[in-house]
Amino acid sequence: MFVRTWETFLILLVIYTAWVSPFEFGFLGVKTGLLSICDNIVNGFFAIDIVLAFFVAYLDKTSYLLIDEPKEIAWRYASSWLALDIISTIPSEATRQLLPTNLQSYGFFNMLRLWRLRRVSSLFARLEKDKNYSYFWVRCAKLMCVTLFAVHCAGCFFYLLASRHPDPLTTWIGASYNDFLEQSLYDRYITSMYWSITTLSTTGYGDLHSQNTGEMIFNILCMLFDLGLTSYLIGNMTNLVVHGTSRTMQFRDTIQAASSFARRNQLPIRLEDQMLAHLCLKFRTDSEGLQQQETLDALPKAIRSSISHYLFYSLIDSVYLFQGVSHDLLFQLVSEMKPEYFPPKEDVILQNEAPTDFYILVTGSVDLIEYTNGTEQVIREARTGDVVGEIGVLCYKPQLFTARTKRLSQLLRLNRTTFLNLIQSNVGDGTVIMNNLLQHLKELKDPVMQGVLAETEKMLARGRMDLPLTLCFAAVRGDNLLLHQLLKRGLDPNETDNSGRTALHKAASKGSLNCVVLLLDYGADPNNRDSEGNTPLWNAILERHEPVIKLLISSGAKISSSDVGQFACTAVEKNNLEMLKDIIRCGGNVTVPKSDGTTALHAAVLAGNAQIVEFLLDQGADVDKPDINGWTARSLVDQQGHEEIKSLFEAKRTQKKSAFLSVSVPSPPAINNYKDDANSLRLSLGNTRMLNDTPRRRRANNFNNSLFGILSAANAGERSPMSSTGHGFTARVTIYPRSGKEAGKLVFLPGSLQELLGIGAMKFGFTPTKVLAKDGAEIDDIELIRDGDHLILVSDDGLTEVSKQEVGH
Repeated sequence: MFVRTWETFLILLVIYTAWVSPFEFGFLGVKTGLLSICDNIVNGFFAIDIVLAFFVAYLDKTSYLLIDEPKEIAWRYASSWLALDIISTIPSEATRQLLPTNLQSYGFFNMLRLWRLRRVSSLFARLEKDKNYSYFWVRCAKLMCVTLFAVHCAGCFFYLLASRHPDPLTTWIGASYNDFLEQSLYDRYITSMYWSITTLSTTGYGDLHSQNTGEMIFNILCMLFDLGLTSYLIGNMTNLVVHGTSRTMQFRDTIQAASSFARRNQLPIRLEDQMLAHLCLKFRTDSEGLQQQETLDALPKAIRSSISHYLFYSLIDSVYLFQGVSHDLLFQLVSEMKPEYFPPKEDVILQNEAPTDFYILVTGSVDLIEYTNGTEQVIREARTGDVVGEIGVLCYKPQLFTARTKRLSQLLRLNRTTFLNLIQSNVGDGTVIMNNLLQHLKELKDPVMQGVLAETEKMLARGRMDLPLTLCFAAVRGDNLLLHQLLKRGLDPNETDNSGRTALHKAASKGSLNCVVLLLDYGADPNNRDSEGNTPLWNAILERHEPVIKLLISSGAKISSSDVGQFACTAVEKNNLEMLKDIIRCGGNVTVPKSDGTTALHAAVLAGNAQIVEFLLDQGADVDKPDINGWTARSLVDQQGHEEIKSLFEAKRTQKKSAFLSVSVPSPPAINNYKDDANSLRLSLGNTRMLNDTPRRRRANNFNNSLFGILSAANAGERSPMSSTGHGFTARVTIYPRSGKEAGKLVFLPGSLQELLGIGAMKFGFTPTKVLAKDGAEIDDIELIRDGDHLILVSDDGLTEVSKQEVGH
């Protein structure tokens, strides 16, 4: 700020110097008095500026970097203008002593001070680029200053020739004024300026003209200079005037050409008016500085993107179509959108035209018009933040409506190809956008939109959408047809979203049984964990989807593959005893701690739930097991003061003592295993599945029936794997019809004889009433059947004897 103020002050001193130096050179011989004092004061200020110049940074023209190194600043100044600045600052009284006697009065050193005029040139160059000043008036001021300085210098120099001539009467001014040397300085100066201006304007020499050879030579040189100066002035003024009117002339030519085109092709009046209105709007917006796209196109992409982000990001973020998409996609979309202005009553989109672009309304309003039987009907009005033409672009069908502006409107245009290219690299966001569109169509409650919705969903199911979709999108919608199409395209069944959840997680949570079957058939991992450690099986348990739970277990899903302790604590926090039982049915141990050492028993004690505490104690929960902070369930009871839970602890303690004395351990309540119904569920799914061409999924290898499995189960304290009610696996048996001639069927052993008889009825086409062993013995309890038994199903009207053969593993 100080440097700018100092430079402005020096400019005023330069203007003083530009007037006084030629004046002293032409009209004064020796400076005395006040004028000499003023000159020396001005020289003093410029001497100060010489010192300051060694400390002012400068802009390097090669690297465009600001150089502030003192040594570089000093060297640059010393090797350029230092010498001339010093010479122009030396007082004229001292410089006259260096000149010969006959030249001491000429003041040649005074003219060296005109070197300071370079500062005025730099000032005007800066003002011409300063947006705070009008270029037209700055340019006019510069031309006026150049003209006045040229007139002043020419008059002073021409008077110098007359005043120094040996015969004053034979000079241009002496011919008219014999005693001009006796006249006042003012009269002589005005006369000189009069001659200079008439010479510059080439009006002639009727009264003042050259009288000797020297003056004629000077006039010749002055006229040549004036010729160039006049051309320079006229050219610049013409350029300024033409620049102000050229756009208007171009606009008139464009309007004339458009009108001729409309008349030549006999266009309707409405189309001609729209065409002319758009051209007038473009001219008006250009005149008012609203040509945003032209301005943005002249900038680098990074700056252009930042400006678009500042102007339109908040608007795009509020558009329904982009709710929930990533910040990255929004930024890319804003950078690719083109702002455009439309005058009132102009068609932006035509009904049934190809869907090449869609628009987002920034300002103004747009009517959506439908043509029916030759008549126009306004369907609805779009306002700021609404999208126009998106249905045609996303569903790739002809535009449904004509979009016509009601008043001056600004819209953001996005090309369909550009949009789809961005979505291809953001597949998850494409899913969100399509889901937003479908939800929007549902909320419109319009018959036309409902038809579009139904048609779009059919296209989705057939996989004919250009918009990339994820398996998670189909799973959330429960659309098994779309899911099948996506899987057939080769999509990874284990792909995850931002939270690490797979399509199987979402399908299990929604209870979409057919989607779960499809995903498992294509190799989805039933034990995949999301970012929170949840598995599809746990999601199904949370939502209480029994068929999905059974199917996942039969496909190898294990609750133990994730944090069972966390699941048990969650069930306690939800005060859901049935959920705890589900965890046990799925093979989980509800007594194990989670990562911080807290067990479900700790959570139940803190919640004061005596029923769940009693259940956990029956499952073998340890009341003296500490968490990471050293708290045990017993100490928590003492702190909380739950007398009922404390009584349960004491009762459990007494029960253990009694069991130890009697060497008898009470068994926990039996909980049916989910695998009991796995086979029947699989059979029913085989009859109800809609996709007959889906490839059959191979079951994962199960080694529960092997010797290794039996020993492992025995070491783990489980029941023998030969029992169908154990926790390890479901027993398999072979059933035969009463004749014994048909091939047997290998099935999973259900939980009761009635279910076994039902399976036989479905397999063999008759209604059996009894189950016989292969040796003919009748079986009246499902617990008597072991893994690998061969059974015969008979009705009351006949029995067939067969022999029994055990098949071991």
